[in-house]
Amino acid sequence: MNLKLKASAVAVALTFAPGAFAEETATVQEAATMPEVVVKANKLQPLPDVGTVKEQGIASKRASTSDTASMLDGQPGVSLYGAGGVSSLPVIHGLADDRIRTKLDGMDLIASCPNHMNPPLSYVDPSNVDLIKVYAGIAPVSVGGDSIGGTIVVETQAPEFAAAGQGSIAKGEVGAFYRSNNKAKGANVAATFATEKFNVSYSGATSKADNYKAGGDFKNYDFTGRIGHTLPYDEVGSTAYLTRNHTLGFAFKRDNQLFEAKFGLQDMPYQLYPNQRMDMLNNDQKSLNLRYLGQQDWGSLEARAYHETVDHFMDFGADKRYWYGNGAPPTGSGGSTALNGFPCSPISATCAAGMPMYTQGKTTGASVKADVSLNEQDLLRVGGELQQYTLNDWWTASGAMMQPYTFWNINNGKRDRSALFGEWEKRSSPQWMSLVGVRFERVSMNADVVHGYNQDTFPTVVATGANNQIRDAANFNNADRSKTDNNLDLTALARYTADESQDIEFGFAHKVRSPNVYERYTWSTWQMAALMNNFVGDGNGYLGDVNLKPEKANTLSVTLDWHAADSSWGFKATPYYTRVSDYIDAVQWNGTTDLPATTLATNAFSVLKYANQSARLYGIDLSGHMALAESGWGAWGMTGLINYTRGKNLDTGDDLYNIMPLNSKLALTQKVGGWDNRAELVMVQAKKNVSDMRNEIKTPGYSLVHLRGSYSWKQVRVDFGVENLFDKFYYLPTGGAYTGQGTTMTNPALPNYPQWGTAVPGMGRSLYTGLNYKF
Repeated sequence: MNLKLKASAVAVALTFAPGAFAEETATVQEAATMPEVVVKANKLQPLPDVGTVKEQGIASKRASTSDTASMLDGQPGVSLYGAGGVSSLPVIHGLADDRIRTKLDGMDLIASCPNHMNPPLSYVDPSNVDLIKVYAGIAPVSVGGDSIGGTIVVETQAPEFAAAGQGSIAKGEVGAFYRSNNKAKGANVAATFATEKFNVSYSGATSKADNYKAGGDFKNYDFTGRIGHTLPYDEVGSTAYLTRNHTLGFAFKRDNQLFEAKFGLQDMPYQLYPNQRMDMLNNDQKSLNLRYLGQQDWGSLEARAYHETVDHFMDFGADKRYWYGNGAPPTGSGGSTALNGFPCSPISATCAAGMPMYTQGKTTGASVKADVSLNEQDLLRVGGELQQYTLNDWWTASGAMMQPYTFWNINNGKRDRSALFGEWEKRSSPQWMSLVGVRFERVSMNADVVHGYNQDTFPTVVATGANNQIRDAANFNNADRSKTDNNLDLTALARYTADESQDIEFGFAHKVRSPNVYERYTWSTWQMAALMNNFVGDGNGYLGDVNLKPEKANTLSVTLDWHAADSSWGFKATPYYTRVSDYIDAVQWNGTTDLPATTLATNAFSVLKYANQSARLYGIDLSGHMALAESGWGAWGMTGLINYTRGKNLDTGDDLYNIMPLNSKLALTQKVGGWDNRAELVMVQAKKNVSDMRNEIKTPGYSLVHLRGSYSWKQVRVDFGVENLFDKFYYLPTGGAYTGQGTTMTNPALPNYPQWGTAVPGMGRSLYTGLNYKF
């Protein structure tokens, strides 16, 4: 596998290397000494170089995925943490989740769940995405903030208006898809009516899937913890989902001003998780997004205000044990040695009906940004942002150890941000362009007092009690929970255009991120409670630290970009280096002593506590494309991508968790008439560098072949393909630990499962097709 991957890397480098990059609008004038590059200012590409997924790339992926985050596949430096079927977590250069700023139509949304089951991109269906931008590593301060790993910007369809004298327009589209492996199916519809000044639009989509099957057996047990319900050895439990999304938009245009309002609604009845102890059994989200955009003589002004509410519910889904409690039925469930929990009653110390967990999040934000054209060479961006976030996370009593009162995981948690930024973009000469920016951000956090299942008051006196709930709650309640972080971001970027075929961009960024609410304010050392607080999918339990410091990252990055003047071929190389102080990692924790564990658990799940340490990440992204030939069989081409990242904890010498190993993708493309076809080869090296502290599971290397095709008429598009053509069995390197079936509330002893050591497998062969009709 290593030889194949290294051969692939050499092939891509040799295929795309001999050339140069410049702006597509640049022209070269020959001179006796050195070439002079003349660049049209109104077409100059702004800094930094941004990865984009546009209409064609988006349309080609809608039939094969319902997970918007997976549409980032193929972007240099980007990978994904495995999660639910529509909720993957993007990773940029080894930094993921809240370390990346994700903006959806200008809104900064926050995952309101102890497992981060509802990340921002889960609220938009792929059929409603118009444009995706990826700022990998060094993001300008105007789009960054409260993140250290880059920025992802996702935009839905912009409002369209009738042309002058046209009167009105009415248009829309309908689509549907089917995928064979997990019997996924879905549909989408969109409609627009507009005059020259007014627009009203609606988009809606639904998607449903069963569990998927791996390319072979990966377990030797079939029980799920539920009587009469078993899963085949190759079926990946807890991967089913059902989601529905709706957006209603209004827009009004007057001269050079645009006023826009969007109302969003998500109804997700369930999304099961193969790498979490719990499952999402309901998620209701409502959002209001208001925007003003005005073009002025001096530049442009954009203002936005938004509000979001999330009501989220978790419990054990269909593939996980529901009944718990010692003793024989009917008053007990059979105890911890039973492979399946027996229904019991009444709810008591020997009978628990699931483990209901509720989360409610409220986010209100506002921003204003002005682009001021100082002259033909200088552009000034200034702006400010406000955000208020409130989180409540409570677990109602269900019996056995989880009674008689409500467990308050987070009580009135608050995380409020305010920011000011300034950014100066300058074209010093036809060859040089630079951007410098500074951003100040204040993050204020707090949380109210808590208690466990065994009290209905908020303890402040440390005392013994079941599973240390009274001790842990009292320690938390007595702590200074009010925290304020003053964070400063700095960015400096420059681009030098040597000639029409080569270009270099380089820069430095200092970025700061404050801890999220769960990192600071989860408090229980009890294994069962800690296992429910986990947003990395490794099967372990986590507790927070109220005294965590913000992460501070310094990044150096260079992009060498060569391409032909007509863009018939191109090659990019981006090496990068990031050093993070106060990196939020984790250490194994002894709940009995409430101190770091002196003897580390190995080859087992454990409980860990978040801790500030230091880290280093470095790597390189290589990407390229080239035209091969053009004939009666169409235009043939090739694209290639190689990503390499390495992460190390500098305090412990341990490897960082969930770093994607060396991977590459090669694709042969063909376009002729309405046909657009491609064959893809994906190769991933074995993951051997793993986090020992978290007992991360190693995974072997693999290669996959995908075939994709589409045919487009004026109004109709048909997509079809097969993923994992040879039904290859493989494990997802960043998919986490398999906890998709069985007795997942605890770490059970054999013969019960889940047990440590099984990674989440990838999907076996799957055929898909999609149809889209525009009218």
